Amino acid sequence: MPSVLDFNNVTFGYSREPVLENVNLSISSRDFIAVIGPNGGGKTTLLKLALGLLEPNLGTVTLLGNSPYQSRTLVGYTPQYLQVDPSFPLSVMDVVLMGRLRKKSGWWYSREDRAAAQETLHTMQLFEYRNAPFGSLSGGQKQRTLIARALCGNPEILFLDEPTNNIDPSSESILYKILERLNERLTILIVSHDVGVVSSIVKNVICVNRTVAVHPASQLTGLLLHDIYGSEQLFVRHDHRCTVSETPVQEIPQERPR
Repeated sequence: MPSVLDFNNVTFGYSREPVLENVNLSISSRDFIAVIGPNGGGKTTLLKLALGLLEPNLGTVTLLGNSPYQSRTLVGYTPQYLQVDPSFPLSVMDVVLMGRLRKKSGWWYSREDRAAAQETLHTMQLFEYRNAPFGSLSGGQKQRTLIARALCGNPEILFLDEPTNNIDPSSESILYKILERLNERLTILIVSHDVGVVSSIVKNVICVNRTVAVHPASQLTGLLLHDIYGSEQLFVRHDHRCTVSETPVQEIPQERPR
C-alpha cells in the first residue's frame, strides 16, 4: 500500500532538550496503528508534527504526499482534551456539522453538508441523539460525537489522541468496534495508554520514548514494554499476545505503587 505519512530524520524540542530525536517513520494507507509510550515520551508531540501543528527543528514530515499544512483538509483529528460549557446550546448535529466548515466558502450548511453529518451519525451509532444537547450526553457518546465531527469532512486519515480517556468499558468496546469497521476505508492512528486493548485490534504499534520504533502488534512483548516504560512498571497478564518468556501472556503497563 502507498505511504500516507512519512517522518524523515525528524528532531523536535520545545527548548534545547529534544522531545523527539532522529525519527524515521512511514505509515501505509489503510493501516491501523497505535502510538504508545510513557507520559512525556513524545506521543502527542509526534501527532502534532504529523498534523502540522508543530514544525520540526530538523528533518521533514510528509502527509498524503504534501506538507501537513497542504493536506490538512484531508485529515480528521480528535484532540485529547476539549473544554465545552455543558450549558452552551449546541445539539449533537451542530457539533458534527462543524466538521464541514473547512470545506465551505459560505456561512450556511448545504443539503450535502447535512446529509454527510447524518451519515456520519449513523456510522458512530448516534443518529437517535442528533437533536439532543451535546452537554447531556455520556462521556462515551460525547467522544463518538467528536469523532463524528472529524469524520464529517470525509478525511483519508483519522488521528485520535487518547479517545478512550474517561469513558466506561462498554462505551470503549463500542468505539473500538466502530474504528475497526472504519479502518476498511481509512488509515487510523490512535494515541493510547490502553496497551492491552489496542494491541489486540491494531495492525502495528509505534513505540515512542524520545526515539521511535515501529513493530507489528503481534510482536509486542513484555520485554519490549519494559524497555519503553522502564523498570518502574508492573505488568498485568491477559492473553497470548505479549510474552516475557515462553509463557503466553499479554501485559499492560501499570504504575508501581509508591
